Amino acid sequence: MSRPLAFAAVVVVAGLSLCSPTGAQALVGQPAPAFTATDSSGQSHSLSAYKGKWVVLEWTNHGCPFVQKHYGSGNMQKLQQAYTQKGVVWLSLISSAPGKQGYLDGAQANALNKERGAHPSAVLLDPTGQVGRAYGAKTTPHMFVIDPQGTLVYAGGIDDTPSADPADIPKSRNFVSAALDAVLAGKPVATATSTPYGCSVKYN
Repeated sequence: MSRPLAFAAVVVVAGLSLCSPTGAQALVGQPAPAFTATDSSGQSHSLSAYKGKWVVLEWTNHGCPFVQKHYGSGNMQKLQQAYTQKGVVWLSLISSAPGKQGYLDGAQANALNKERGAHPSAVLLDPTGQVGRAYGAKTTPHMFVIDPQGTLVYAGGIDDTPSADPADIPKSRNFVSAALDAVLAGKPVATATSTPYGCSVKYN
């Protein structure tokens, strides 16, 4: 898909509101919504189990050109590897409904992880969209950072350049790495919210 077609077909740049269609909210400075979800290997994960750890939530859809920008370039994999090595729990979430772009079953998700050399702690499958709606996840990617006490400290886009062009990555400001670097150094997050960009999450 060419870049112009990608923009015409799938670009959605969401606003700052993190309200979900069901009224649930994920608000910076407030407790992150609790959830339990099954990963691509059939294991159950609850946010409460990660109390005491920094957690990143990354909404993803392998068919989205904006996601392909960050995985095709290796940018997302480098972030995952760098921060999981520092003890951060990185959870990739697939909230695409069955039959819609980006939907994968567990075996397909594991194969994709291997194919693109991804390094999340786990890939969580959310085909009903329950977790995505609880967080008000609007786009792929849409990123959230949760502190060891379970408080949301960052929500928004992965960076400040809403394009599907990998060439833009080196000149972009990565909000997620900036937030993680700050908090791991005991400093406040300078940009705690930003506008998420990418393809709309393909909810049912």
